[in-house]
Amino acid sequence: MLRDITLGQYYQTDSVIHRLDPRVKLAGTLLFIISLFFFQNFLGYLAAALFLGLVIGLSHVPFRFMVRGMKAIIFLLLLTVVFNLFLTPGTPLVTFWKVTITQEGLRTAVSMAIRLTLLIIGSSVMTLTTTPNNLTDGMERGMRPLKLFRVPVHEVAMMMSIALRFIPILLEETDKIMKAQIARGADFESGNLMKRAKALVPLLVPLFISAFRRANDLAMAMEARCYRGGEGRTKMKPLIYRRRDKLAYLFILLYLCVSIPVGRLSFF
Repeated sequence: MLRDITLGQYYQTDSVIHRLDPRVKLAGTLLFIISLFFFQNFLGYLAAALFLGLVIGLSHVPFRFMVRGMKAIIFLLLLTVVFNLFLTPGTPLVTFWKVTITQEGLRTAVSMAIRLTLLIIGSSVMTLTTTPNNLTDGMERGMRPLKLFRVPVHEVAMMMSIALRFIPILLEETDKIMKAQIARGADFESGNLMKRAKALVPLLVPLFISAFRRANDLAMAMEARCYRGGEGRTKMKPLIYRRRDKLAYLFILLYLCVSIPVGRLSFF
């Protein structure tokens, strides 16, 4: 299960999506996520799915690798669907015992499931096609206007980048600790939800110790190298918009101009 989490991982290959400026991918991902909340019918989600499918095809990242990341949030997805299905008032559709499924609840549950799926896969495309260094540079350049409000833009971007880098590292560390404890007789699979939660407690202690140790080593390494961010720091590979980046912006704008009006048609 832990190995199925793709968020924060980078899939190395050569594609037009990998070569795009990270600012384009950050802006495109943000606009794609925002567009999902404007749709009022399933034509909008269909347009979003087609757009996302085209981007995945251009990225040369295997689709099964994208879908594998959904296994980690299947519980959250089911919980969201169940709550919307049974707790949304409206026109009764099916009634059994004291539970009523309404037309509005069914529509909302399906809509939320599709929206959450597209959101997770869309976010994974950005991290799978962008190196942590490029992601940091893109965040820093994109948040540059916040410097007017005395926001430490470089430090914020660096923290986000380090957090993304630590996700696969901590997942690998968790997997190693779980295998070591299973070899010693630990059981993480059997029992009800409470028993499984209690079985994870011995796992969290060494995991937190390992995380703090890695964070301390990283801080000491940065301090030993006299690392200073912010003003006066140059880039080995400065970000420059190219023709493909401008075409990508036009493609994103075309998607927004088509999907949002279609997704808000009231007669569907």
